[in-house]
Amino acid sequence: MTTKAPVSPVGALAPLRPTSDPDAFARLVADAIFEWNTATLVGRAEHVEQLVAVGDPTGESSPGLVSDLDNYLPTEEIWAELAQYETAQWLAIESVVTPTLWDEAEAQAGDELLPGTTAFTIEGTRHRSGLWENQPVVSEHEVAFTVFIVCAPSYAQCYLLRLSRLDEPLD
Repeated sequence: MTTKAPVSPVGALAPLRPTSDPDAFARLVADAIFEWNTATLVGRAEHVEQLVAVGDPTGESSPGLVSDLDNYLPTEEIWAELAQYETAQWLAIESVVTPTLWDEAEAQAGDELLPGTTAFTIEGTRHRSGLWENQPVVSEHEVAFTVFIVCAPSYAQCYLLRLSRLDEPLD
């Protein structure tokens, strides 16, 4: 388990690098969801755009993904409030595993899922830091969630389809 301080560019987010490795992609997505810093010029909308850019290339899952992200990222109003406290957040990933129930879910879906569709449940610690009355403060909170992705053989690189509700991962 590695804990790292968030490193966000001052004015832009780099796109997530394409990969065909499902495990590596799940980790990239998890970091992108949780790593943000309200003290930079990068806002909530840029974080959503970064993740939607690696979303379902057909667009079919995109509205659901945007809705899922609304449950992970602070609203614009809360973002502005957190900026007053220079709030930053990041994730220390502790495990990335295929959920036990994934085989059952796949069987129930039948031909509805593209080949290469999979799920990873991620467990980790969400870290937050900021300033309160000009004093540094930090907090930690255990989190768990599932990312649903599609990779080869359907696509040469992996794409993000949906997210479970935070702290309600697929078992």
